[in-house]
Amino acid sequence: MKVSLDWLKDYVEVDRPGDALAAMLSDLGFPCESVERVGDDTVIDLEVTSNRGDCLGHIGVAREIAAVTGRSLRLPETAYPRLEQHTSELAAVEIAEPELCGRYTARIIKGVKVGPSPDWVVRRLEAVGLRSVNNVVDATNYAMMETGQPPHAFDYAKIADGKIIVRRGRAGERITSIDGTQCELNERMLAIADPSGPVAIAGVMGGLHTEVSDATTDILLEDAYFDPVSVRSTSRALALPSEASYRFERIVDIEQVDWASRRTCRLIVEWAGGRVAKGVVDVYPRRWAPKELRLRLARLNALLGIDVPGGDVLRILGALQFEPRLEGDVVVCRVPSWRCDVYREVDLIEEVIRVYGYGKVPTRRKIEIEVVPVDARQKLVSTVGAHLNSCGFYETVNVTFVDEKAAAVFGEPGRGTLAVRDQARRQGSILRQSLIGSLLGVLRTNVNAKNLPCRVYEIADTFVPVGGGCLIRGRDALDTGSAGHGHPARAAGLPIERPKLGLVCDGDLRALRGAVESVVSVLNRDAEVVFKPAQLSWAEHGARIEVNGVEIGLAGVVSQEVAASFDIKDLSPVAAEVYFDDLAKLAGGPIAVRPIPRFPAIERDLSIVVDETVAWSAIAEAVRAGAPDELERLDFVTIYHGKGIPSGRKCVTLTLRFRDADGTLTHEQVDRMQNRILDGLKAAVGARLRAM
Repeated sequence: MKVSLDWLKDYVEVDRPGDALAAMLSDLGFPCESVERVGDDTVIDLEVTSNRGDCLGHIGVAREIAAVTGRSLRLPETAYPRLEQHTSELAAVEIAEPELCGRYTARIIKGVKVGPSPDWVVRRLEAVGLRSVNNVVDATNYAMMETGQPPHAFDYAKIADGKIIVRRGRAGERITSIDGTQCELNERMLAIADPSGPVAIAGVMGGLHTEVSDATTDILLEDAYFDPVSVRSTSRALALPSEASYRFERIVDIEQVDWASRRTCRLIVEWAGGRVAKGVVDVYPRRWAPKELRLRLARLNALLGIDVPGGDVLRILGALQFEPRLEGDVVVCRVPSWRCDVYREVDLIEEVIRVYGYGKVPTRRKIEIEVVPVDARQKLVSTVGAHLNSCGFYETVNVTFVDEKAAAVFGEPGRGTLAVRDQARRQGSILRQSLIGSLLGVLRTNVNAKNLPCRVYEIADTFVPVGGGCLIRGRDALDTGSAGHGHPARAAGLPIERPKLGLVCDGDLRALRGAVESVVSVLNRDAEVVFKPAQLSWAEHGARIEVNGVEIGLAGVVSQEVAASFDIKDLSPVAAEVYFDDLAKLAGGPIAVRPIPRFPAIERDLSIVVDETVAWSAIAEAVRAGAPDELERLDFVTIYHGKGIPSGRKCVTLTLRFRDADGTLTHEQVDRMQNRILDGLKAAVGARLRAM
């Protein structure tokens, strides 16, 4: 925000040079980017934070200076000559989208003469980075840089029936903006239209057809309040930034819209002549309600660490126009309409200290830092992460919200969903109950970038509603909702927050199973991991993961239908999700130490043919049932379908490792053990040894 020192003096007495004024504003929370001379003027370039839209005009900056210096704020004149005819006889306004347009005012100015602006006006506008166009357009720009409220002047003769309609854009509608940009509108954008079509893009830029020209004699003046998110998204979508959109995005003062309109009329009449119709067409669907905040003096002093006299607190808040009154040890304030950033007690405390002076808060030469050991959860996260890295998995950090597609596929049945109510966030508005949907999105990105193989994991919290689902609205409100969205239901309470470990990769299920088993083994080498076949809604083949008989998660091969819904083609992803708290229970237990084997082992690979429906768990159980004590390990190798294997059958290859703790096994001994296992497989699952 460029501030002209010469211009600023119209509203507050300033007796400091530019550098000193810039330093003072920096102490108030407005860092100075530069101070430069422009002709006979000094221009200060201030950095204004996004929540201080009230300081995007010279009056707002003057108000801050008046508060800290004790000087009076002088507001400009708004009086102007009037016509006998009333504005309502010449213009009409309809707001079809009150959620996106909170207020719209229209005034009619007749008999203007468009021409050049006074030289002093041109100099001031150029000093703050705006070029002069003509006296009417310059008046609107001058008013914007003065009040922070962007007005817009239409050529009244080109507004059909003198009627303004504030509505959403329609698919296929086009408008050429004042700068010549061809803009295609859609239903997500807010448009200013007349009965024949759009005439401006709300809060962004006017249309070329209705702009003020040398032939213009009558003006329809717009001053309004538009939803900041709508303006921002529209400006970004059209790649059409403007000084107006910059201010609407940061929230203008809805209560001062009519005053700003009168001020703009005054400037237009003063520089271009004409007279203003009586009254105003002011459509204001839901009026702003003032908010009262309470500031405890004890809390202020405790938080700041210093004692600020109560008189200074009242003086500062009064200068900032918070209308403070003292009730015992509590200061009650009425928040001005232009201070949308103040809504908590601590915000009032910040207002006091930034004017009172941060320099009055004492500092210490020594800073004491308490060193504390890493807690058990952090250790576990580090251990699991390091081991998954060694297995080829890379950590990801995803947004906690997912879209409806991911929520529907990976949500817990019967739990509903938890979503934000803000209509501006239509995509990715649901708190995730599973990490798999987010990780599939990461996999898709890597597939599209041809970055394969891809193995990713995430350790994060998930949120499961209690009861029928919830909707989060506003900053901190938690309301209930149906399993869909937007319908109030019974109170559901806060959601269950459950940390999970999610894994997704483009390999086969064995690689994923190996990673899970490896992580469990690192935490407890004696734990037994079993993948039990299970039906999962998102999996072509699914399993529930059990450790020592307790279910700790699930895994599966993502079905082609689900993969296609995530735009993953020609790939069968595999995914797993483990309850992180259950992993924590495995860590820290006693470690059983076994001596290194003294005698060598003998391994045998077996390829057996079984029915297609026979699961690996049944094969493993049959092997162990008929195995001698010397069987040390059983491993799955592969499955084969093809030449030599009858239809409806499959060939399963497995590895058996035999070892005797008391001596070296002979091949004859192992042959007998193997035959016993084969007999057990034949009896249990109908297996036969494949002939090579």
